[in-house]
Amino acid sequence: MDLPLVSVIIPVYNMEQFLEETLQSVLASIYTNFEIVVVDDGSTDKSTEIAEKYTVQYPRVKLFSQKNKGVSAARNYAISMSKGEFILPVDADNLISKDFISNAVDVLHQRPLVKVVVPNAEFFGDKTGEWKLQPFSLKLLARKNMMDTCAMYRKSDWERIGGYCEDIIAREDWDFWISMLKNGGEVLRLDEVGLYYRIRKNSKRINDRELKKHVIEVLNSRHKLFFKQQLGGKLHYNRSWSRFFNFIIRLINHESVIVTASFSDLEEFIYSLPEKFKTEGSLMHSGRNTLKVFCVNNKSFVVKSFKIPNAINRIIYGFLRKSKAKRSFLYAQKLITLGISTPEPVGFYEKIKFFLFRESYYACLQSECNHDFRDLITNSDFPDRIVVLKSIARFTANLHEKRIIHADYSAGNILFGKNKNNEIDVQLVDLNRLKFTKVNMKAGCKNFERLNIDNDALKVLAFEYAKARNFDEEVCVNIVLKNRWRKHKIK
Repeated sequence: MDLPLVSVIIPVYNMEQFLEETLQSVLASIYTNFEIVVVDDGSTDKSTEIAEKYTVQYPRVKLFSQKNKGVSAARNYAISMSKGEFILPVDADNLISKDFISNAVDVLHQRPLVKVVVPNAEFFGDKTGEWKLQPFSLKLLARKNMMDTCAMYRKSDWERIGGYCEDIIAREDWDFWISMLKNGGEVLRLDEVGLYYRIRKNSKRINDRELKKHVIEVLNSRHKLFFKQQLGGKLHYNRSWSRFFNFIIRLINHESVIVTASFSDLEEFIYSLPEKFKTEGSLMHSGRNTLKVFCVNNKSFVVKSFKIPNAINRIIYGFLRKSKAKRSFLYAQKLITLGISTPEPVGFYEKIKFFLFRESYYACLQSECNHDFRDLITNSDFPDRIVVLKSIARFTANLHEKRIIHADYSAGNILFGKNKNNEIDVQLVDLNRLKFTKVNMKAGCKNFERLNIDNDALKVLAFEYAKARNFDEEVCVNIVLKNRWRKHKIK
């Protein structure tokens, strides 16, 4: 059987004192099919010269260089240049045992559910003895950086999660393990000592302690849902007290997050919308409410942020009425069930703070309809204009026949476009003002009042609507023309 290739990743920054010993420990491995990928991260000492000497002597050692960008960027670069199925990061001042690679490969090769193989470890240098590592659990991982960087995993998992985060400048391995394991996967710790961890003054691990606030802020930003699942809320500066603090917070602050089963992989995205909406996404509309487009997992989604209501409505939405985001989500599901086309709902987020409604967001798949009714208003020569108008009229009739009326049936809320069969598709958006009630002829015809289009177009709409609902065509035309909004009348 061919042995899978293992890529040992060694980022280097000013490690001339230790690098050679580290390389020697890896080269002493009894496993035969491995490469060593060294990335010099802008060292100013003799680290590069040492690494170059080993590339000449040992063909399996490869050296790359970059300007100083930090250890995460160096690891990502090294892994991107690697060819192995399995990845083993080793810090340039640590050592590994001669059988660690072999033992770890056996596990990953035979047990596909295991994502990470961790060695037992011992300290050496300024401190000696066993590194007493606790058994792995997600709850413990949520509170502390419980695994060293030196652990073997599949390169495919590095690709899946997008590599090491380059925004975090300390405890990047903690963020990496959360990213890899928060959605499942086993961690297996070997019985044998596989890592010898050097304790020394001014090591990165010691210096990183000064960046605790930064680390916690980045982790909370990147893994909000994970911490909610494991700690009941965010990770706090006093990490061990996080669950207690979050219990108290939940007594006065309530967040609701609902995601459809077909988009369950977007739960973290929906839960993080209050933070993401401020800095990410492409602006689509800004007014009383704001719409942005986000690209997630190679798909485009429209997210609507609803204006924070006034004090009275905060109380009403907090206790008596569903939020606009929740209504939009539930109504979209109901429309689809009834055969009425609307962009596929993804989920919603809402927050109640100090018993008052604060904010809400609704997300749906971006529509493939590339026009809305305003295009018909502004362009009297729009291609197939009459065909489109008739399609919208029949769509409206079907909506009303199914006991649904849109209280804001305006031009921007009616989308249309041609499907693969070259037929006109019509979709309804901005759903929080739907009413579910019987729609008679007068109410149905009056529903066209906000469509500020020329009289000839209105007649087409009214005539086709009447035909679809078996109403008197002339009566419907008269009602539609009579009830159009006069202040927007087109001459």
